[in-house]
Amino acid sequence: MQCPIQGHNYIGSEHLLLGLLREGEGVAARVLESLGADPNNIRTQVIRMVGESTEAVGAGVGGGSSGQKMPTLEEYGTNLTKLAEEVITLDMGLLVAGTKYRGEFEERLKKLMEEIKQNDDIILFIDEVHTLIGAGAAEGAIDAANILKPALARGELQCIGATTLDEYRKHIEKDPALERRFQPVKVPEPTVEESIQILRGLRERYELHHKLRYTDDALVAAAQLSYQYISDRFLPDKAIDLIDEAGSRVRLRHAQLPDEAKELDKKLRQITKDKNEAVRGQDFEKAGELRDEEMELKAQITAIIDKSKEMVKAETESGEVGPLVTEADIQHIVSSWTGIPVEKVSSDESDRLLKMEETLHTRIIGQDEAVKAISRAIRRARVGLKNPNRPIASFIFSGPTGVGKSELAKALASYYFGSEEAMIRLDMSEFMERHTVSKLIGSPPGYVGYTEGGQLTEAVRRRPYTVVLFDEIEKAHPDVFNMMLQILEDGRLTDSKGRTVDFKNTLLIMTSNVGSSVIEKGGRKIGFDLDSDEKDTSYNRIKSLVTEELKQYFRPEFLNRLDEMIVFRQLTKLEVKEIADIMLKEVFDRLKAKEIDLQVTEKFRDRVVDEGYNPSYGARPLRRAIMRLLEDSLAEKMLAGEVKEGDSAIVDVDSDGKVVVLNSGGGIAEPLEPALSA
Repeated sequence: MQCPIQGHNYIGSEHLLLGLLREGEGVAARVLESLGADPNNIRTQVIRMVGESTEAVGAGVGGGSSGQKMPTLEEYGTNLTKLAEEVITLDMGLLVAGTKYRGEFEERLKKLMEEIKQNDDIILFIDEVHTLIGAGAAEGAIDAANILKPALARGELQCIGATTLDEYRKHIEKDPALERRFQPVKVPEPTVEESIQILRGLRERYELHHKLRYTDDALVAAAQLSYQYISDRFLPDKAIDLIDEAGSRVRLRHAQLPDEAKELDKKLRQITKDKNEAVRGQDFEKAGELRDEEMELKAQITAIIDKSKEMVKAETESGEVGPLVTEADIQHIVSSWTGIPVEKVSSDESDRLLKMEETLHTRIIGQDEAVKAISRAIRRARVGLKNPNRPIASFIFSGPTGVGKSELAKALASYYFGSEEAMIRLDMSEFMERHTVSKLIGSPPGYVGYTEGGQLTEAVRRRPYTVVLFDEIEKAHPDVFNMMLQILEDGRLTDSKGRTVDFKNTLLIMTSNVGSSVIEKGGRKIGFDLDSDEKDTSYNRIKSLVTEELKQYFRPEFLNRLDEMIVFRQLTKLEVKEIADIMLKEVFDRLKAKEIDLQVTEKFRDRVVDEGYNPSYGARPLRRAIMRLLEDSLAEKMLAGEVKEGDSAIVDVDSDGKVVVLNSGGGIAEPLEPALSA
C-alpha cells in the first residue's frame, strides 16, 4: 500500500519499513518497539529523507530525481502534516509548442495555474527551472517567469525547481525578484559510499529492465571506478550510466545465437546461396534438394533457439533473473570509455610488464637508468600502488642532444599506451614569452581564442591516458613552472573555462639540456677500458654534478615534486653502431614495401658510423649520414632504372672510398648479418 501512496512503481526498504510501522500490531512492529525505536520519529525521518526538494544542484547529482520522486503521503499519524497528493512535472517544451499567436502561451499557463490553485495538494516540479526565463516571450508579451512570480509570492503555488549551479548563477541570480521567491537547497554530489547505496536501491529496476542480475561487486566497482577515472561528470549519474551500459552489453552478448546455431546458420546461408544459383541456372532438381536441406536446417536452428528460451524461462521461474553483470564487465566499460586499462592484470600482461626493459631496449640503446626508472613507474601504476592523487610518474630527463630523451618518450607511448600518437608533445620554446603561457590552459574571456581551449588542457581532456612530453623545459617562461606545480602535486589543472582537467593518468616527462657540458666533460672518461663498478662510480659522480646544476636553474619546490631526475649518458661509438643498425632497418622496411631487397656490407656500416658519430651531438648526425650515403645513392639508381621492383641490391664502399650500389637482379645476394639486411 505504501508504494501507491508515494507514487512509486517499485518496492523499496523504506516502503516495507513504513508499512510495518503503519500496521502497528505486527511482530516486526513489536520487535522495533522492544529495541527502543520510536515509530513516529522513524516515520518523520523516512519522509524527510525521501521528500527533500532541490533547486540548485550539480549536473548528474540527482536534482531532477529528487523532485520527481517526492512522496505523496496520506495518513502517517496525527502529528504529521499532509505534504501532497500529487507531484506534477511541468514540461516547458510541450507548453510552448504550437503557440503561434500572441497570448496563446499565457492562456495555457494561466489555465494550468488555475487548476493548481483549485487543487492545493499539488506540487509543481519544474526540471531545468532556468528555462522559465524567456519561455514564451515575444514582442509585447511576458515570459513564464514573470507570469509565475505573483502566484509564488502569494503562496498560491507550491513549486520545486531543479537546475545546475552554473545555470542558477547565469539566469536566476540575475533576476532578484525570481530568486527571492525560491528557497535554494544545494544538493552536493554524493560520496562513493552513498552512491553505492543509491545503486543498490536501483538494482532491482535495472535487473528487471535488462532481465539479468548485478553482483554487489559490480555496483561497488561502478561507483569507485567512475569516481576515480571519469572526472568530468558527477556521481551517481556516471555510475548509473555504467551499470546501465554494462547491463545492455551483457544482455546483448547472451542474446546472440548459441555456437551450435551459428554453425548451422552459416551452412544455411551457403545452401540458400547455392539454391538461388541453381534456380538461375534452371537446375530445378538440384534446387529442390537444396530447398529440402534448407528447411531441415531452419528446423534445427529453431529447435536450438526454442531450447535456449526454455532454459532462460526455467531460470526465471526458479528465481534466477538471467546472466550476471560482474566487476569485470564494469572494468571493461570504463576502459572503453576512457582508454585507461583498469582490468586486473592478466598473466600475459604480467610477463610483458616484467620484461618491459627488454622491449624498450630494442629502440633505446644504452640509458639503462632511464629505462629502469620508467619501467618501475609503469609497473607501480598498473598494479594500483601509485598515489591516486598524482600523475603516474613525473621525470626530468637531463642530457646532451641526440642521446635518446625524446625517443624514450615515443617508445613508451608506443609500447604501453598503444601508439606513438598517445603522446602530447609541447615544445617549450613556443612558451618563452609571458603572454604565450595562457595557450596551455586557454585564453581568458574577451581574448582571441577563448572558445578554443588550451593546447595542454584540451589534449588531456580528450585523451586522459597518455604521455605528456615537455621538450626543452628550461626554455619555458617561469610562469609555466608555477602552473606545473599544481599538476605535479595534485594531478589536476583548471582551464580558462573553469573546468578541472585530470592529470592522474598521465605520465609527465620533461627533457632538458641543462648539465650537458658536465656530461660531455665527464663522459670522455667512460670508455671500454673501465669495468662496470668504475662506470657506475663515474656515472654517479656526473649525476651528482648535473643535479647540482639543475638545482641552480630550477626552483626547489619544482624539483622536489618530481619523482626522479634522470641523467642520460653520452653515447659511445659501439652504441652509435647499434643505433645505425636500427636506422638502417627502417630504410630496409620502407624498401620492402617497394619489393626491393636491400643489404649493406660491414665496410659500409663502418663508414656510416665514422661519419655519423660525434660525442657532442649524439645520434643526430647519424641520420644525416645515412641519408647522404645511402638514400641519396639509392635514389639516383632507382631514378636511372638500375634498381627497380623485385631487384636485390647491395650497398658497399669501393677501394677509393666511394659508396656503390650493386644490383644483383632478382637473385639471392650474398648472406650478411640479419640486422643489416631486409
